[in-house]
Amino acid sequence: MGRKKEPFQKAKDYAFLLLKFRLRSEQELIQRLEMKKFDQAVIKRVVEFLKDRDFINDQLFTRNWVKSRVAKPLGLSRIKRELLLKGIQKEIVEEEIESIKKSYFEEEAIVNIVKVRLRKLGSIEPQKARKRIYAYLLRRGFSPDLVIETINQLCRQKY
Repeated sequence: MGRKKEPFQKAKDYAFLLLKFRLRSEQELIQRLEMKKFDQAVIKRVVEFLKDRDFINDQLFTRNWVKSRVAKPLGLSRIKRELLLKGIQKEIVEEEIESIKKSYFEEEAIVNIVKVRLRKLGSIEPQKARKRIYAYLLRRGFSPDLVIETINQLCRQKY
């Protein structure tokens, strides 16, 4: 006869299933367990169990998230916003953003994106292409001032 799993074990199994695909913030995991209608006491036990064994570590999660998002590349303001929405403490976010600024330069990322986009949009009227690139870069979380400055510089060189 099959024994029914206790709620703690079910919740823990579900948490491990989620963690199998990617690291998660503590808040993300709590939200997912709540969506599955687990009891708050069970959720708390599972989170403590996972934190004690370092399966949940918001500092490590944040560091990995920043690295993966910078590789796309995305602007630091978007990355920061994403992390805050995932329930990461502001201090942790600020620390990791400051740390990545030593090796990630938004200006370089913008220049590379603009060059690629200008080539792709070469047949379009220059003003229309600039607007599209500007909107694209803003959606990716880059500073409007930096985007305008970079696009203007590159367009002056091209045209």
